[in-house]
Amino acid sequence: MAVIFCFFYTLFKELSCKMPNFVAKTEYCMARLLAIDYGKKRTGLAVSDELQIIANGLTTVATVDLVDFILEYLKKEQVERIIVGLPKQMNNQPSENMRRIEPFVNRLRNLLPDVPVEYHDERFTSVLAHKTILESGIGKMARRNKELVDEVSATIILQSYMESRRLAAER
Repeated sequence: MAVIFCFFYTLFKELSCKMPNFVAKTEYCMARLLAIDYGKKRTGLAVSDELQIIANGLTTVATVDLVDFILEYLKKEQVERIIVGLPKQMNNQPSENMRRIEPFVNRLRNLLPDVPVEYHDERFTSVLAHKTILESGIGKMARRNKELVDEVSATIILQSYMESRRLAAER
């Protein structure tokens, strides 16, 4: 499978990264997507590849350092869009964390007016992250690492966002 992906990745690069509309706004290589699983103390981050096909965990940072981290990251990498996990309860009402996320998102939008920031439903991402970590076979102590859970949650948010975009483009 990895060999096939590498072949197609190379082929797309050689073809000036001409991709279907669900992958890019333009016919050329685009920038990465950055996903954020915002937390009171820690925030998990994930990024896509440049073709916006695969989500990868980036890191977990202290929430107080998050804006500085993002600004530094954007100096090194081109990011097309930032996706922030939208915390909702089962009844579709915003969770209590939303009162912290909204000011953060507004600040990002002011600091980065050329980078769209949008929300994507994050319900069940922590549960899925715990399950994914458990099924990965890593040791018991490593599974207790809350930073890993946050990073995996951000990766799930991003993969879900990209999949929903792909499905919407197919309609």
